[in-house]
Amino acid sequence: MKLLIASDIHGSAYYCRKLLEAYRREEADKLILLGDILYHGPRNDLPKEYAPKEVIAMLNPMKQEILCVRGNCDTEVDQMVLEFPILADYGFLYEKGRMIFLTHGHVFNENHLPMLKKGDILLHGHTHVPVCREHEDYIYMNPGSVSIPKEGSEHSYMTYEDGTFTWKNLEGEVYLEHQICR
Repeated sequence: MKLLIASDIHGSAYYCRKLLEAYRREEADKLILLGDILYHGPRNDLPKEYAPKEVIAMLNPMKQEILCVRGNCDTEVDQMVLEFPILADYGFLYEKGRMIFLTHGHVFNENHLPMLKKGDILLHGHTHVPVCREHEDYIYMNPGSVSIPKEGSEHSYMTYEDGTFTWKNLEGEVYLEHQICR
């Protein structure tokens, strides 16, 4: 199974389109969204082509292919218009003997860890900066931001397939890979 993992669309129709083009190009089986789908938030400038209604129209037809967790900018009002669940603070995947803890990053993060066992992966967005950082007991990964990258990073996403996480810009160019081992 191939997963495409992204975060922080923030209502940008332009970058949502680019993300969905990448999803089709990657031939992924599931789209994992790590929150902040429709609203740009008070700390961010408006992203290119800010049009939450267009983002809704693009994502709802894919509802069976999306697994999403709640971001700090996602609310019950957003859930009223999106046809896939977005209000869970976290989710889990299990792969190669590890738990992958999916969250946005505003509640659980490197400074406030969920219950992880040695070798588990903490996967979140929120910071808008791509990261792969190995700690003694866990690995922290962040796909960066689809629409509002920070600290000079690119508009980006990740894929996961056969034990390998790969970070790519929206054109599909690889800039980081991490192989998980058992």
